[in-house]
Amino acid sequence: MQQLAYHRAASEDAALALAAAHPDAAFIAGGTDLLQLFKQGPAAPTQLIDISRLPFDRIEPQPHTLRIGALARLADVARHPEVRRRHPALAEAIEASASPQVRNLATVGGNLLQRTRCPYFRSPDLPCNKRDPGTGCAARTGENRMHAIFGTSLHCAATHPSDLAVALLALDASVHVHGYETARVVPIAELYRLPGDTPQRDSALAAGELIVAVEVPTGARRSCYLKMRDRASFEFAVVSVAVTLQIEDGVIHSARLAAGGVGTVPWRLLASERALAGNRAEPAAFEAAAAHAADGAEPLSHNGFKIELLHRTVKRALELAR
Repeated sequence: MQQLAYHRAASEDAALALAAAHPDAAFIAGGTDLLQLFKQGPAAPTQLIDISRLPFDRIEPQPHTLRIGALARLADVARHPEVRRRHPALAEAIEASASPQVRNLATVGGNLLQRTRCPYFRSPDLPCNKRDPGTGCAARTGENRMHAIFGTSLHCAATHPSDLAVALLALDASVHVHGYETARVVPIAELYRLPGDTPQRDSALAAGELIVAVEVPTGARRSCYLKMRDRASFEFAVVSVAVTLQIEDGVIHSARLAAGGVGTVPWRLLASERALAGNRAEPAAFEAAAAHAADGAEPLSHNGFKIELLHRTVKRALELAR
């Protein structure tokens, strides 16, 4: 049996010092993903640093931003009145995630950094470059109905699992990241890495770095999150779409669209955004934007249906956001 050392961090400085001293350490708070990975095999830390008691659980409305601590529980974020008032898509994305029991325990930071749900990654007897570099990507020629149509490489086609990350991408959020001797702000669009030939590296975080907060800019924007899945609850997206619109006098001045279930990272639908800007918020504009949602898609053998499903989901999400 593998030995595991457990540390309960009394402060942020203590947590970061421990992480700097133990490069293979893992932070744990809610543990809803890490414990699964530990049991299944893809994660094998020898040191656990418990950060659950650090003061990063506050949700702080500010004049131009909404700051959400990385240790805020998903359920608390979803029901916060300022989240629901300012950013409906954020609350909707969280409420479409997992189950009430998981949302009561899971944290914002942990959700953003969860590993893919690709069955090849989570099955130690199957080849997976993300879990075991150099063994191959079995999904390329195997069962790939749930896999990505954007951002894939020969080495990996696994989708990113977070609903929350998709909504935050549409909302142009940033994450505050602290290291032992560093502090930086990373746009959510730059947090995740395309697989390329190093699919084992999911994010832009360095070893020992910790997400401490998420910051979401506020504004007079309409938003929504729409998720298509195989069952009504506790299921990951086949296709999901987050939309934010800024509409004045019936004209769309700006739009941001992001999709989940289709990319190896949360995926911006830039062509659809360009098709919307300057047009009236009417069905014809939504139809035109939806027609460009899958521009550049490269489906695998069993997931080509996601192209049409993405078109329809974009159109419906825009109608709901209006």
